[in-house]
Amino acid sequence: MNTVTSVYLPPYEHPPPWISPRHRCSHPDYCTDIQKFSVRTVSLKREKASDALGFNIRGGKEHNCGIYLSKVMPNTEAEHLGLKEADQIVSVNNIDFEDIEHSKAVKLLKSNTEIVMIVRYFPYGYRKTYDKVQNSGLG
Repeated sequence: MNTVTSVYLPPYEHPPPWISPRHRCSHPDYCTDIQKFSVRTVSLKREKASDALGFNIRGGKEHNCGIYLSKVMPNTEAEHLGLKEADQIVSVNNIDFEDIEHSKAVKLLKSNTEIVMIVRYFPYGYRKTYDKVQNSGLG
């Protein structure tokens, strides 16, 4: 008996444009500082669950990507803790955020007054969230 197996392959992604060695030091898309991309832990505390988080998020499982900070409000605890646009939230209070729906991520973030987040700066993945929206015709 013959069995036919179908395999879904994602569409081809072209590599980022090559940057010549002499232009790398000043190019915003090229950084050799590994510390900038390291995973870090951030503890955010709020007095009430209704207090603002100080940041917005985008992405989620339904968009086939992680959860990313899309905006960090100035002069907030989030900004003072070093959170920035394009940070990917890896986990919150030991709950994995790499494969979570957007609405569930929002609910978990807003319902806790003490949030321990594992984050990493991942601008390439963050930019892909905009590609997905533009390519779907939604934005």
